[in-house]
Amino acid sequence: MTAALTTTDYKQLTSTISANVRTLKDSVPDVLAGFNAMGKAALAPGAIDAKTKELIALAIGVAARCDGCLGFHTQALVRLGATREEVHEMLGVAVYMGGGPSLMYAASTVAAFDEALAARKA
Repeated sequence: MTAALTTTDYKQLTSTISANVRTLKDSVPDVLAGFNAMGKAALAPGAIDAKTKELIALAIGVAARCDGCLGFHTQALVRLGATREEVHEMLGVAVYMGGGPSLMYAASTVAAFDEALAARKA
């Protein structure tokens, strides 16, 4: 397992975000229903399989420096059977496209993926 550059607990982070989103869903249900429908449609397998779509989503999360994206998409990739090698190769492309800031988030993504993988094995 790789050491994290931060002390972020991605499982706790995604749990907290999910709780806050549930609160938001009560306030603006139509907005959240629309967002959820868009996500379901965007990530549905088609010409590109679901795992590849999640790799793309995670690459964008790295480039956008979104901690929640790292947590949610690494967990999804573990569920879809992604390997460390696949995630690391995608991170190479994300760093190439995003430069130094993406490298910093790529390092955090390694920690998030390893955490999700370890949780699944536990």
